[in-house]
Amino acid sequence: MEKLRKDIPDSAKWDLTRIIKDDNEYQNLISEIDMLVLKIDNMKGHIGESPDSLYCYLECSKSLDEKISKLYVYSNLYFYQDMQDKKGIELHSKADKITEDIAVKLAWTNTELMSIGYNKVKEYIGSKKELGEYQYYLEKAFRYESRILSEKEENIIALASKAFGTPDEAYGNIDNVDIDLGYIKDETGKKVKLTQANFIKYMGSQDKTVRKSAFKNMYQFYEKHINTITSLYLGNIKEDYFLSNVRKFNSPLEMSLFSDNIDEKFYYHFIEEVHKYLPSLYKYFRLRNKILGFKSHIYDVYMDLVSIDNKNIPFEDAKKMVFDGLKPLGDTYLNDLKRAFTNKWIDIYPNKFKRSGAYEWGCYGVEPYVSLNYNGEINDVTTMAHELGHAMHTFYANKNQSSLYASYPIFLAEIASTVNEVLLNDYLCKMAKTKDEKIVYLQEFLDRVRTTIFRQTMFAEFEAIMHNKYFGPSITLDKEIKYEWARIPHFYTSFYVYKYATGLVSALSIASDILNKEPNALENYLKFLSSGGSKDPLDILKSANVDITDSKTIKKAFSLFETKLDELEKLIEEK
Repeated sequence: MEKLRKDIPDSAKWDLTRIIKDDNEYQNLISEIDMLVLKIDNMKGHIGESPDSLYCYLECSKSLDEKISKLYVYSNLYFYQDMQDKKGIELHSKADKITEDIAVKLAWTNTELMSIGYNKVKEYIGSKKELGEYQYYLEKAFRYESRILSEKEENIIALASKAFGTPDEAYGNIDNVDIDLGYIKDETGKKVKLTQANFIKYMGSQDKTVRKSAFKNMYQFYEKHINTITSLYLGNIKEDYFLSNVRKFNSPLEMSLFSDNIDEKFYYHFIEEVHKYLPSLYKYFRLRNKILGFKSHIYDVYMDLVSIDNKNIPFEDAKKMVFDGLKPLGDTYLNDLKRAFTNKWIDIYPNKFKRSGAYEWGCYGVEPYVSLNYNGEINDVTTMAHELGHAMHTFYANKNQSSLYASYPIFLAEIASTVNEVLLNDYLCKMAKTKDEKIVYLQEFLDRVRTTIFRQTMFAEFEAIMHNKYFGPSITLDKEIKYEWARIPHFYTSFYVYKYATGLVSALSIASDILNKEPNALENYLKFLSSGGSKDPLDILKSANVDITDSKTIKKAFSLFETKLDELEKLIEEK
């Protein structure tokens, strides 16, 4: 039976008082936010009068962002630890309302900032040295100079933004609240409720009937609601086209890539590069068929090739595995990583009404937080390594950057976490005591590349022919798979999924350099972690010796995939 929050020992909970000590401090923070909002609102019509007035606005805006972040992160972390707790619900609702109201009230600031003109801003930067800190921040802001509308129009868009999220919100209700996947029978013949949380578990079952039942139940639900989901997704696309048109972008794709200063050509180039390595993916499926002894269906692709006992791992043992696996990152990284455990960054175990899954979150000036739902399985160990990668990225960025530049863009967000996964996997492969154990860890690596690079790139294309292209002749395509797109929530954040693929390619390149002890590889990686969002993401990647636009970088990542594939083939031949 799932424990209540109060039954979890304090030693296994995070310490949110590091953000906000108590209710009085929470209310004082709201008062400080209100005062800053009023101060900024009183600057209306005066932001660009002089270097001093611009600096005053930027300093107030930075302080406001820091305080809102503290309020928002604290409120939501408190809520997520027990989503039935009355106080948490109130904090979550209050933080949402405050941030939405501020966005509307200060919608005029973008228009007024742009009205100064970048040439005048550059003059101000030259005449007031304190503005130098804001140079890149302002460069990024003025990229949007031609995209910002009049004050009246910006206010309308800010008000409309509350409605724009309706397709996403409605889909979320279908996907999380209204969803009913029915019941299946598990390996023992016991009737069990199928959920989003246990779907992958049953898809990995050694029993074909269990896998097939889970697969069909899942996609029958989406088939049943496909018309509604299609309308919601089309509504989301219409939002994108509306915003891209009013912002004078050529397309929603251009709009999506604009903040990262990435050209549309890269998006298509990356997809074409991944196509080159589809034969390696087909080879992996052939090897799977060989060891399994049958031609796989789509519902077989998550099935373990062999079974080993890798459950019931005590948390302290998992912690040691992570530290041992991350030794290639050096003493500095490992010593800093210890803070995650001594300073109570981590909320370790599941409890009733706790948000499912795992995630990392933080706010500037406070060491980050990690939420796990640790159950003692090897996947939980990998998840811990992954989330601690995020946490260390946040830790180093906060330590080395001002709040302006500490937050790293989504394009870079999955790299540090995946580097940790790759290093842990390499360690587990090397320490495997049996062939079967090594096969399990090799499969784990290969499946990560399959699901993160190949599958997410497939989603990035999102065309009618994509399934035939990406699975090849070694997989039987069951008719239900045509509804797979309908269960991908990330499609409601347009052109998001490709960043998982580019992130893993970058991580594989970095991890390969570290494991091979390439000159300055570790130093370059720590520099990358420390850069936050202080430059454009492609430039920050180059500090880690990664040029994601270069075919050689993509080739290096897939070379590692092919090396692991060869290892798996050799083990299969020896069995």
